[in-house]
Amino acid sequence: MPDLPGTSRTSQIGARRRARELCLALVFAGDISGQGSDQVFKQARAILGMLIEQWNLDGDELEKLGAEIEDYSRRLAEQYYAHSIPIDELISQYSEGWALARMPAVDRNILRMALAEMLYVPEVPISVTIDEAVELAKEYGTEDSSKFINGILGAVAREQVEEVS
Repeated sequence: MPDLPGTSRTSQIGARRRARELCLALVFAGDISGQGSDQVFKQARAILGMLIEQWNLDGDELEKLGAEIEDYSRRLAEQYYAHSIPIDELISQYSEGWALARMPAVDRNILRMALAEMLYVPEVPISVTIDEAVELAKEYGTEDSSKFINGILGAVAREQVEEVS
């Protein structure tokens, strides 16, 4: 991944992690409210504002990372919304015994975001996407979320990603 002007590799990694968290919040908000992408993207600034407070970013960090966080989170969310039907079908196919609607909302939306990245953002290594999704599951999901998400994403990676690429 080439460095962006004015950012280091370390700050890019931090920006991507935060962008995934923002994307999760956007996809989650759309899922819970039943809103489409247009309405969700209108809320992006407000949601980002709440997350910035949670992250305790200082002004310099925000100036360095803000655009990358917004751009990458929007890219991931757009990929999910553009491919929501096949992504949701994959989740249903690989989550044996779990109907998509009955799955914990956080787990469902972490999977959606991660699959959008795995399948439609080819420059990000699949292992990075899975690791990041597992970390989000540990932070926001239940005790079993990280294992559940790791299992589904690992199975999709083994069986589907090469077919799509």
